[in-house]
Amino acid sequence: MTIKNTATAQWKGGLKDGGGSLSTGSGTLKDVSYDFRKRFEGADGTNPEELIGAAHAGCFSMAFSLVLGEAGYTADSIDTEATVTLDPDSLSVTAVHLVTRGKVPGADQAAFEEAANGAKDNCPISKLLNAEITLDATLEG
Repeated sequence: MTIKNTATAQWKGGLKDGGGSLSTGSGTLKDVSYDFRKRFEGADGTNPEELIGAAHAGCFSMAFSLVLGEAGYTADSIDTEATVTLDPDSLSVTAVHLVTRGKVPGADQAAFEEAANGAKDNCPISKLLNAEITLDATLEG
């Protein structure tokens, strides 16, 4: 069985003077605005790369929980940040850097890093992206 999720985007106008809205099938995002300034000039609001970062951080954290569980650990917490790099000249996402910190009773740094790297390599969003994906993993006391 496959799982399908949907999202929609609407755009009106030119690249620099236009704007659009994003919505998800679940309704979590509904008519969230985005435009050139938000994407390329740092204006407040969201953009596609930020949403990819959120998806990747969430996907990785879930996959990390799975890999930890397979190794006999249960995380008290996993906190992940994804930084998505967009090259404006080539209009390409060139890298994603994940930083994760977790509290995992019974795990040492080596087991934590092994599980983190397994999650990085196997989470569905990592597999989707054709960019260099790097990771810093820190086990917290």
